[in-house]
Amino acid sequence: MNLGITKRVLLPVLVIALCVVTSVGQKSVTTRDAMPFEPAEELFYDAEFSKSVLRNLDVAEFKFRTTRTPVNSTESDSNNLYSLTFNAEVSSKGFFTRLFNLRFRERVESVVEPKSFTIRKSTILDEQGKRVRQSEMHFDPTKGQLSWTQKDPNDPSREPRKATAQFSGQLQDILSAIYFIRTQPLAVGKSFEIFISDSGQVYRVPVQVVERKRMKTILGKVNVFRVDPAIFGPDSLIEQEKGQLSLWITDDQRRIPVGVKIKSDYGIFDIKLKRHVNTIEAARN
Repeated sequence: MNLGITKRVLLPVLVIALCVVTSVGQKSVTTRDAMPFEPAEELFYDAEFSKSVLRNLDVAEFKFRTTRTPVNSTESDSNNLYSLTFNAEVSSKGFFTRLFNLRFRERVESVVEPKSFTIRKSTILDEQGKRVRQSEMHFDPTKGQLSWTQKDPNDPSREPRKATAQFSGQLQDILSAIYFIRTQPLAVGKSFEIFISDSGQVYRVPVQVVERKRMKTILGKVNVFRVDPAIFGPDSLIEQEKGQLSLWITDDQRRIPVGVKIKSDYGIFDIKLKRHVNTIEAARN
């Protein structure tokens, strides 16, 4: 199994069915009513892998957290007193660790301006065994400019990788995107495009709302929408691989992502919600 495709799919997989501004339903967040994940929320997921005789093998776990971060008074206005900060961590466990003696962990922090729900800053710490990379992205929507830098913390003398891009409009990273779509109306048959920044580039991701059905989850039996973002193929987030990604989101005010399935040549990944901490409980922690 190729670790590159595994890790590159597992983190974006919960966050790609998602975001920006080119169709009905892809409007900016213009009101400041509390969103489903405010003021705080925690989500916990387990990922399993299946192929041939291998079934439901534990491979990774995810942790997501939402908080409000006060904005410096010199930077804020009367309608925007805080930023939304999203944190995520994915780490290997079970099958990978035992069979391949292979460990990976990725931590992401995304800072979003809540009124427009546009990414402003994103940081990633990526650890694959002894290999470590630290990257940071800044987006200035007033100038339409994105800058990205990646460093090797184990080798400070190594020249950082850098990239810049011009983009006009609403933009997400791979983490903030999942939260954006939770603020949007969904309906079977709706299709739209999203724009996501990754490694200094901006990708257009076509998305389709495929079906609505009843599903058994950790939350009980709930109605869910299935959303299929096209992240595989030429000029896509994962352009060297073939596959299909499906995301299930509850059809209620909470808009909780309860499951993800990735089908690829390497096998099938199932990611399921294991625990949800509501805003009151999360705010106390």
